[in-house]
Amino acid sequence: MIVGAGVGGLAAAARLAALGHAVTVCEAADEVGGKLGLVVADVPGAGTFRFDTGPSLVTMPQVFRDLFAATGGWPDDLALEPLDPLARYRFGDGTGFDASSDLEEHCARLDALSPGSGDDWRAFTERAGRVWRASRGPFLESSLDGRSAVARLALRQPRDIAAIAPWQSLRALGRRHLRDPRLRTTLDRYATYTGSDPRRAPAALAAVPYVEQAYGGWYVPGGLHRLGLAVQERAQSLGAVVRTGARVERIETTAGRASGVLLADGERLPADVVVANADAAHVYGELVDAPAAARRLSRATASLSGFVLLLAVEGRTPGLAHHNVLFPADYDAEFDAVFGDPAQPVPDPTLYISAPDDPAVRPDGHEAWFVLVNAPRHGTGPGAVDWRAPGLADGYAERLLDLLAERGLPVRDRVRWSQVLSPADLEQRTGAVGGAIYGTSSNGASAAFLRPANRSPVPGLFLVGGSSHPGGGLPLVTLSAQIVAGLVGPA
Repeated sequence: MIVGAGVGGLAAAARLAALGHAVTVCEAADEVGGKLGLVVADVPGAGTFRFDTGPSLVTMPQVFRDLFAATGGWPDDLALEPLDPLARYRFGDGTGFDASSDLEEHCARLDALSPGSGDDWRAFTERAGRVWRASRGPFLESSLDGRSAVARLALRQPRDIAAIAPWQSLRALGRRHLRDPRLRTTLDRYATYTGSDPRRAPAALAAVPYVEQAYGGWYVPGGLHRLGLAVQERAQSLGAVVRTGARVERIETTAGRASGVLLADGERLPADVVVANADAAHVYGELVDAPAAARRLSRATASLSGFVLLLAVEGRTPGLAHHNVLFPADYDAEFDAVFGDPAQPVPDPTLYISAPDDPAVRPDGHEAWFVLVNAPRHGTGPGAVDWRAPGLADGYAERLLDLLAERGLPVRDRVRWSQVLSPADLEQRTGAVGGAIYGTSSNGASAAFLRPANRSPVPGLFLVGGSSHPGGGLPLVTLSAQIVAGLVGPA
């Protein structure tokens, strides 16, 4: 039994079905995909626009090759196309560069930005590669059950722990290797890939830009939601049953062991094993009795959320890349606002714009913009904002349109249709508590390695997805499914 049809749950369904298990997936929403969502807008006089509402590129494509290889082979109708540039960066002083997955080309572009920056990035990449090689096997591809497991690894592999340097922040690592403050700003951004503050997130997150550099960034023609559909189709082809509109109210236990689920309509579905692809705080706080696990999560810093504008834009925009990142003059102020007490919508945030040049997602002569800014989660307390407050979300959307114009992308008069997705909306759509995209942040020396374990404290209950080990993002949630399938084993 799998609770939730996000990519992690669907990947677990495919792997477990391939191992001979009878698998049922229960999804509360009417569509699969979880955070890998899709919004379709039919705009009169323009046509149909399609917006991915989650990830906009694939890294570590080998993870998906492994998934499909283990379950029957790569789907004939699924393609991955390399992106160049990976992102178009622009800074508060008006300068910028285009990031490339080719190291030499990337360094040449950095040298054009400031002499010597290419050598700095090469040295940083070598250091980040050590982090990646040290963390990949024992941390990202294996089950990790708390501090004791980390301590055992430290005793067995002290060189790897030294390479990962859990006592050092990502910000400190950047200062050590990168002289140009603009490169440090670029590195800081990778902390947000785990919903974290670069001043508190561990240096281990240097593995993220290394992976992007080493394996590239890839796009799925037609939109990344097609990747989730391909995993669903694979699971179903192996016999898995996917039930949408089936909200799980409770994970039931018998003699202390997971024994099935209770649906909102009162139906009970027995199971020998339950895999929860839901926010860990929701699982331990509402679906099952695990008070110690719930208390641990309540003490962790929640990840940041996101505020999204979907814009159907008339005409084409010169100089617009697939991914565009427009930094503010003061990046630290962004994290002060998001993680502050009290938190607030960021007055001058980094603007992230994804605008795929893909005829399958936009009518001819138009563009489909996904605009994202970091935001405090929805709720109360430190790091939270009540995004349901009257006028707040709409007013902030207007602020972002003004900022786009100030940073060289005046788009307001070209918008034919728009939709706002606040953190409160993300909570409602995805089940992520407060709209916190990654569950808990990686703020703290060892937080990145102490996410909720895949093997829960309740026998027979396992966790997959971005709020559990090894973390958020398409590759890691897919790895979580691989780990859980290994823990469960063949039927």
